[in-house]
Amino acid sequence: MAAGPGRELPAEEAALEVSWVQGFSNKSFGFINNQTVCYPCGNYILFLDIKTKKTTALQCQTGPVGAFAANASSEVVAFSDRKLNPIIYIHHFPELNKLTELKGSAQLDYTLLAFSFTGPYLASYSSIPEFVLSVWNWQENILLCSESQPGITATSLSFNPMNWQQLCFVGESSVAIWHIERIKDEHHLKQNPVELPDEQGSISPPEDLFFPVSRSDDPYHGPDLPVSAIAGLVGDEAETFVPRNSIKTSVHPTAHCWTATSEIYMGCKEGYILTIDADKHRVSILQPKPSPEYMQKISDVVSYVRRQVQKKKGGKLSDLQKPVFSMAFCNEGLYAAGRDGILLFYHIKDLQYEMKVCADISQSIFSLIFSPDYASLLLVTDQGPVYSYKPAHSGEAVKLLDTCSSCFLAADFLTPGNKYCVSVTISGEVQVWFLEDGTCLSKLNLDIEATAMACCPSSNSVAVGTKRGQIYFLDVTEAETPRVVHRIFLSNFPVLSLHYDQSGQFLIARTTEGHVFILDARPSKLFQVLGYIVLADEVLDLSVVSDLKNDLVEVMVLLNVAEVQRARLEIFCLSSAITTDNDKCVNDQGMFNASAFKKKQYELDYPLSSVVKLEDNIVYGYCTCAPFICKYHLSEENMLEDPPVFSSEKRIPSNQFGSGFLCVSPNSQWLAAAAKDGVLFIYNISTMDILARKHCHSYQGGGIRSMIFSLDGNFILVNDENDGALVCLKWKKIKKTEVEEAAFYWQSLLDILNKSTSNENVVLKSMAEWQFDPGSTSESLPEEKFKEAPLKSFSGDVTEEDGNVTNTNDMTWIGQKIQKVIREETQRFANQKQELQMGIKKLRQTIQQMMHENEQVPDIEKLEHQEFNLDMEEQERLQAEADKEVAKVRKEIEMENLSNCYLQDFIKYECWDVMCVKQRAIKCFHMDCEVKNYPLEKRSKEELETLEKVLRLKDTETADLKVQKEDLETEFETVSSEEEGKKEAKAVADDGESFCLIGSLSSQYGGDTSILYDQCDLHTKEQRVNQIVLLKIKAEKYLTQEEKEKAEMLAKLEMEKRLAATDDDRLRALDDMMGGVLEVRKEDILKMNIPPPPFISKPEDLWTEEEKKIFGEYEKKVKELNEEKEEYKKTLENEWKKLEASIQETTQNFDETVCKLSERKVKSEMVIYQEELKIVNLTCALLLDEELDTREAGLHNCLIKKKKEKVKKAKTILTAKNKVDVYTGTYKNAVTEEKNLERRFKKQFADTPDDALEELYRLYTHRPKSPRTETPLDTANPYGNCSDSEDYKDALTLLMKAMDELDSPEHMPEGLEQSIWKKFCLARRNKMESEELVKRKALTLAEMQAFFQRRMDENEKMKSQIENIFQELTWLQEKKMKLQQNLIVQFVLKQGQVELENTEIPDYSDAILIKKSVVEELNCSISTQGEKKIAAIIEFKDFSRGIRRLEWEHKKMRMQIEDLKEKARDIVILPISKDCQLFLTVENYGSHIAQHLAGMEETLRFMDELHKKNVKNHQKKIWELKKCIRLKEEANYELSLQLKEMLVSVSERRHIFEAADTRDISEKIAKQRYQEILKQKNLRDLIKEEKEEFASLQSELEILRKRTPPHI
Repeated sequence: MAAGPGRELPAEEAALEVSWVQGFSNKSFGFINNQTVCYPCGNYILFLDIKTKKTTALQCQTGPVGAFAANASSEVVAFSDRKLNPIIYIHHFPELNKLTELKGSAQLDYTLLAFSFTGPYLASYSSIPEFVLSVWNWQENILLCSESQPGITATSLSFNPMNWQQLCFVGESSVAIWHIERIKDEHHLKQNPVELPDEQGSISPPEDLFFPVSRSDDPYHGPDLPVSAIAGLVGDEAETFVPRNSIKTSVHPTAHCWTATSEIYMGCKEGYILTIDADKHRVSILQPKPSPEYMQKISDVVSYVRRQVQKKKGGKLSDLQKPVFSMAFCNEGLYAAGRDGILLFYHIKDLQYEMKVCADISQSIFSLIFSPDYASLLLVTDQGPVYSYKPAHSGEAVKLLDTCSSCFLAADFLTPGNKYCVSVTISGEVQVWFLEDGTCLSKLNLDIEATAMACCPSSNSVAVGTKRGQIYFLDVTEAETPRVVHRIFLSNFPVLSLHYDQSGQFLIARTTEGHVFILDARPSKLFQVLGYIVLADEVLDLSVVSDLKNDLVEVMVLLNVAEVQRARLEIFCLSSAITTDNDKCVNDQGMFNASAFKKKQYELDYPLSSVVKLEDNIVYGYCTCAPFICKYHLSEENMLEDPPVFSSEKRIPSNQFGSGFLCVSPNSQWLAAAAKDGVLFIYNISTMDILARKHCHSYQGGGIRSMIFSLDGNFILVNDENDGALVCLKWKKIKKTEVEEAAFYWQSLLDILNKSTSNENVVLKSMAEWQFDPGSTSESLPEEKFKEAPLKSFSGDVTEEDGNVTNTNDMTWIGQKIQKVIREETQRFANQKQELQMGIKKLRQTIQQMMHENEQVPDIEKLEHQEFNLDMEEQERLQAEADKEVAKVRKEIEMENLSNCYLQDFIKYECWDVMCVKQRAIKCFHMDCEVKNYPLEKRSKEELETLEKVLRLKDTETADLKVQKEDLETEFETVSSEEEGKKEAKAVADDGESFCLIGSLSSQYGGDTSILYDQCDLHTKEQRVNQIVLLKIKAEKYLTQEEKEKAEMLAKLEMEKRLAATDDDRLRALDDMMGGVLEVRKEDILKMNIPPPPFISKPEDLWTEEEKKIFGEYEKKVKELNEEKEEYKKTLENEWKKLEASIQETTQNFDETVCKLSERKVKSEMVIYQEELKIVNLTCALLLDEELDTREAGLHNCLIKKKKEKVKKAKTILTAKNKVDVYTGTYKNAVTEEKNLERRFKKQFADTPDDALEELYRLYTHRPKSPRTETPLDTANPYGNCSDSEDYKDALTLLMKAMDELDSPEHMPEGLEQSIWKKFCLARRNKMESEELVKRKALTLAEMQAFFQRRMDENEKMKSQIENIFQELTWLQEKKMKLQQNLIVQFVLKQGQVELENTEIPDYSDAILIKKSVVEELNCSISTQGEKKIAAIIEFKDFSRGIRRLEWEHKKMRMQIEDLKEKARDIVILPISKDCQLFLTVENYGSHIAQHLAGMEETLRFMDELHKKNVKNHQKKIWELKKCIRLKEEANYELSLQLKEMLVSVSERRHIFEAADTRDISEKIAKQRYQEILKQKNLRDLIKEEKEEFASLQSELEILRKRTPPHI
């Protein structure tokens, strides 16, 4: 029964397997044994044999490889996958079988894995969100312990090789040593952070900001509190908060390694090398940060050496960079390397070191790895190559693995397709692989970014497209030596894809600008560019189908239609005519004519990402909007101008996700679908059933980038986007018919291509190797220049002058075509061009003459310069550009003005509009003095409600206080009138000084202080807050009764004036009738002029008498008028002077008033500042109170945490104690059992003779040497002497193996039966097992007791911490209570009122504020009591004086008595010696003493001589003894030589004995001898018993003799 569409066939039908995998990933690298290294690459772990260069692949079946680690001692590899809830897999090499799976709590990914040096232990670290460090027993699949540390990103992790219970955990800027503690089968992780130095290299002890060491108590500012309390932090954040100014940037670790003494060497990004003591967790700097001068000197030396080397090699010099260390440790010292590519060796002693340069590979080194036998050191680089360095030989580093870290771009099979394949990386490195086993045969680096690659079917040539628009053609006829033979520069745009037809006649290249270039693929035609086609839409995919029968090549292009969600296909056919008659098919610019080939266009109903075409117009497309493959049948209806939309005939589910592409096998038998999920599906085209699937890549790696079938269909090459793996697949299971069909098609194709292939290969071999042109501009430009260069068409960049053209070496093929067209047109129209140039020259001269003439004419006749511009289009263009620039600038200015206007409105609103009282100012007239008012904002509703609430509360408290005072007054009515008078006088004085106690002068400036709290009563937080609110009440001006009445009168008059001003009917009538005045004023009359008589214009001779009289009267009136004007002028001047004096006086008075107002404002500001000082003090007190509350809350939270930890530790301690007690009993039982075995030994062998028993007991107590794994003495492994004492079973097995030799019959005592010997051997083995068990249990018990003791110490430390927190809380509560009582009171004191003797201000920290009356009453009481005390003291003094005199006399008499008694006692007990008798009896005592001394000296001299003589005798004896020793040593040496010869002879006789096979005879002799020994032993026992019996008889005889009396 046939499977339906998309249905997978049974597994036995077909299956793919991995043939080989190649690639490199610089994530991790490790040795699996001395000859094999392994590293992850994509979904695979690659194992490389460093001798044979053979690679083995292990695939991760669930996706890409995450974390990775290798263990050479156990030959296992561990890796994690990258799926949800990842799993750690353990595989064994070389079988590559899976040993176990470790499933932890990680949800997303593992970042690090590390094996222990000894033992079955593995450490893992997961990434976000858990950040969990776990330790596993991978052999038993047990999670031993785990610990979370949120937010910490790890960079490396390693076990201590000498102690698996220590882990070094390195973060980006932190280091921690984790200790794995255990109690029996329970394990715990204990973190010990290491304080790293800062970037300057200084190491400072950690500072505890939550519990400061020192405390200072300021009476004003309060106690010093931690920064967290000041910041208001409560909870866990309070304990970990560090202010920004206290954060020190530490060094950044980059690499580390362990030493044999459990120390850690660590390299840092800043250039330091640190030494870390893993037990004490201390850091010391081994190598300080190198100075810039030293680094420059090293850089100069290394650059010089590299320059000399590169001159010989012809390469480029790489720059030195700041070193980032990678490290490896060995017996001799420390190897370190960095980005500069230099391998350094440090010989370290204490903190001193010697450094030398071992090798220079001129590539950045990111990892150093020693082989398990420490014979070679691997240098792993960032670029991919791996070098090997032999420390023992101290030679140059040898390249071991020549790989590229760049990802594979594409791969293809080299004709005939069954032997070699070619790949190219993004960096431009071309590799040739042997198809059978994936051996890299050769490499060629193009040193340019590649974008496409394809292999030619008709020759062994390879085309590589680049990002610069070039195509490189390679000759691969010799697989071991590929070479570049040609290069074509198509365009300035990247080449997206390259496609050969199956006959190898055409090469189709697709570029980003929508051009499709057609090239002749044959080397014999020098890869000629035939032409190009321009497509209107974006090209998504291109496929080529060859019709070998009709000699046609069909090219199908998939276009992206942006306006609709559909796909568009354009199909055109290529024939051999375009190669034979190319000039007729293309135009002068190289573009194909429309008549060269017929295009067909199709519209498909779904948007597609890839299409392939088969015979009979069948097209398969990979849909982008849904996960399925569409099948279309294209008909001839597409010839219409408006083609219809073709609907899919069938949609096959693809079972994939993400964008993908399709690929057809060469025989059109299989269809491959690849997508972003990395799974490759192979479909049977006839039925569209899933033939096979393979998860060869992953979605995390970007999915599959490209894949291709081999011509014979046996192999498939697949590469990913980003994981750097090239996978070669082959059929594991497939139908025989399908294989035969593929082989038949391949053979038929080869028959067609063989002739052309051989001919083209001959031409290809004869082609010279292409050489790089140093003068070429395009080659010298770096990649960045091409990225920054504008994507312009060459037609707009070509310039030409006087028929000269630029060099075409750096021009594109299109540019050369356009340049050729321009050159031909230039030659064709050379005469017309010359005529035009002459005409333009004459026109230029004419215009210049006209401009010169224009400069000579007047300005009104001048023309503008633009009037002489003949190119109006250019002028309009420039004008448009200028207008555009002006508009742009205008727009920017408008936007800036708009922002400034907004800022202006905002400032006006904030500083003016919201003010209910606007700011005003009064200035003086004659002095620089100005007084401003106080602008006030309108109070919000919330502020008014708060104020009202506080006032109501204050009124309530005032009423309550008044009631309390009335109650107190009734109790004290019995006070005398005199005291009341004194109190009234004091009250008057207090009223005068009340402002001093209030703390400000606000009451003198209109402030109402009656609503305020007393400064001495502000103890609670609510009172202080209410006081701040009350201090902010607006103060109103205080007016007397007369001032109030005057203000009311002025306001009434002002109101009447305003009302009168509103009625303007009277004023309007007055203006109409009398000009606005009620009487004629004098100044109006004087302004009038007397009109002259009308005859004034006539000559005086013609005047009549009447006219002369009239003129006299006129002159008289004029004179009178002038006199009146002069008089009025003087009057006005006097009035003006008076007014000026009045104004001056008025302005001066105004200025005086303003000055007084200014002084008052200064005082009012002083009062305001006094009130603000109160507010500041209250705010400070509130803030301090809040900080104390925050600190108390933080301490309580810390106390709760500590208590919880203490409870947890108490449970741990209890559990540990129970386990220790139980295990102690087990240990004691084992010890008892071991002792019982020794006691039962004699009972078991009681029947054995005594001599044999003693011999057996000696053998019973004899133990073999401690069995250890034998290691070569000359090994360089610094950790070789470490052993795993954990594996009790392995140790016991080794011990039992060592016992096999002791159990052999050779060691059996003579005369002992075989059955007894076997019984003895079994008993001895039981004894040794018991001893080993006791030792093991003793070690375990000691470890458990150490664990228990550590927990006890931690518990004591926790108790101390809790006690310290309690003390801190008690101290804090005391300070809080003291601060509530110790108020800050503000006083206003007059200047000079308090006089001090010196300039020092006394300390008032312990002062107490009390009332004056209390002090006076206390002083009176003190003076009265003082007088009484003085009288009593005088009386007491007189009485005690007589007593002391009598006591002195009595004491004197007692001392005299004691002196007399002492003298009498001395006389009685005085001894009289022989010396005293001689002194008393001998007359010449001095000569007697001298004679005695002379005798003593003679005796001393004699003894000295005797001593010297004895010393000489002893030295002689010593010399004789040394001589004897030397003779003995010589004799011993001769005996040792004889012993060696005897051992040799014994060994020879033993071999002879074994060869002669005389075992039976020797056994018979041994048995006889054994019987003789037993007889001798029995006889000895019998003699011994008889002796004992004889002795007993003798003793009895003696007893009887003593009892029997003698006979008479």
